Order: sequence, then structure tokens, then C-alpha cells
Amino acid sequence: MSNAVSGLPVGRGLLYLIVAGVAWGTAGAAASLVYRASDMGPVALSFWRCAAGLVLLLAARPLLRPRARSGRSAGTAPLGRALLRATVTGLGLAVFQTAYFAAVRSTGLAVATVVTLGAGPVFIAIGARLTLAERLGRGGTAAVAGALTGLAVLVLGGGDASVRPSGVVWALLSAAGYSVMTLLTRRWGRDGGTDAASASVGAFAVAGLCLLPFALAEGLVPHTGQPVRLLWLLAYVAAVPTALAYGLYFAGAAVVRSATVSVIMLLEPVAAAALAVLLLGEHLTAATLAGTLLMLGSVAGLAVAETRAARTAAREVRAAAV
Repeated sequence: MSNAVSGLPVGRGLLYLIVAGVAWGTAGAAASLVYRASDMGPVALSFWRCAAGLVLLLAARPLLRPRARSGRSAGTAPLGRALLRATVTGLGLAVFQTAYFAAVRSTGLAVATVVTLGAGPVFIAIGARLTLAERLGRGGTAAVAGALTGLAVLVLGGGDASVRPSGVVWALLSAAGYSVMTLLTRRWGRDGGTDAASASVGAFAVAGLCLLPFALAEGLVPHTGQPVRLLWLLAYVAAVPTALAYGLYFAGAAVVRSATVSVIMLLEPVAAAALAVLLLGEHLTAATLAGTLLMLGSVAGLAVAETRAARTAAREVRAAAV
């Protein structure tokens, strides 16, 4: 990855992705509290998440514009290309979120999570090898295997999960949407001509438009006896695991290898498990601890390897320029 193209160091991109993964992990707990406080459905919640997140991103966009280079704004793409990228990314985002909620409803949270987040790194590793010529290597393959093992132990450790074929299909569709979004973000980041603020704004605008008719059919305005609490929860969902997390995600995914991105994003169930223990009173089981340690170790290993690879590439570029 040429940092001259993206303007973001790989180390900072890794940090952005770690923060995004942890922030995503809080969305499930917040959504559970939303469901307890109202009769809002998953599609309506996804719509309001996208709509409110879009408003926040638009408000923050002047602060996120990339610095100008050579008399023009860095990351500026022709209008037609920008619209195409926003449409494809927004569709991927809408499929990713909505299919996941459908999988949760069909087969339960545990199976939906392990299939979606487990299939994602596999799809991305294959897609990155075929379309981006990115190789994991032995260490990367071992890290991905360790992360997937940790995910399975973490999510299915309770042993009370039930598998329904329809839910698995929805989860695989969700993983496919996430994989397309990640691979295209990485490809466009390597080619230049885009920035995180524009990518986030465009994606949320398209995703919100796609979700609106389904949200209207489900019930756009919820009934609640706790309107203040509901508004605070929706504001949190829009601000932290949406506007902040996706803004950091699109920035980091543009400079970090796709397979590494997919594994770092597995921090989401780790954060969710930690919140369940700390805030919701759930017990810390051996499976939770073992799965968390496996996944954190895999993420740390890939992050170190990614940073070393970026430094080596930078030294080779400097040596070739001398």
C-alpha cells in the first residue's frame, strides 16, 4: 500500500480499525436496550441508524476533509465514479446489516454471529487473493484460523445454539455483503481518488434509501413508554457504532490488507462479550475467556505483521528512489 495515495499510515489505519471493531461491539447491547424500551423492529432500527449517522457525518464532514495536495483536494474523484462507489458500498452496507438481523431472527444470535463473522474472513481472503493479489502467508493463515476458532468458542461455547438452514443462508448473504464492501474499499484505497468522509456519507445515504421502504412496512415510528431513554439510545447507536465506527472503518480499510481488516473486525464479538459480563451481569465462562484470548492474540499477531510489512515496503520504496 502506498501511503502517498491514501495519506494515512498503516499503523494509524490499524488503530482506526481496532477502535471501529470495539465500537461495533457495543451496538448489540444498545440494540437490545432499544428493543426493551420500545417495539422498534430491526429494519427500522437499521434505517434510523443510517439516517442519523448520515446527519452526524455530514455535520462533521468539514473537519474530515483530506488535506489538499498539488493545488487540489486529495481523495477527490470524478462525480460519476464517486456515485458508483457510493451506490455499490451502500448496497453492500444495507445487505450486510439487514441480512444479519434476518439471520438473528431466524436462527438466533449465536449461530448468526459465528456464520457471518466466520465466513467473512474466508470470503475476503479468497476475494483478496483473486482480485487484489494479496497473500496471507503462513503466519496470516494461522492467525485467521486462530481467530475463527476463537470466534466459534466464544459464541458457541454455551452449547445451546440451534441451526436453521434459512438463518445460515441469511448469515452467508450478510458475510458476502460485508466482504464486497471491504474488498472494494481496499481496492479504491490502493487506486486513490477517494476519502473516508466521502465514502461514509455516500454509503449511508444509499443504505438509508434502500432500507426506507422496508422500514416503513415494518413500522418506522416505534411505540414507547420511555421516549427520553429511547432517544438517548438511538443517539448513541447513531454516533458511536455508526458514524464514528464506520468513518474509522472506511479510513482504515483503505490502507490495511483486506484479510487483516476482516480479522480485526472480529473484535466486535469480543467487545460484546465484555459488555455482557461488565454491564449486563452475565458470567465470565471458560469458553468466553478462551475465545477472547484466541481472538485477541490473532488480532495482535496480524497487526504486528501488517505494521512490519508496511515498514519493509516503505524502506524498499525509499531504497529504489535513491
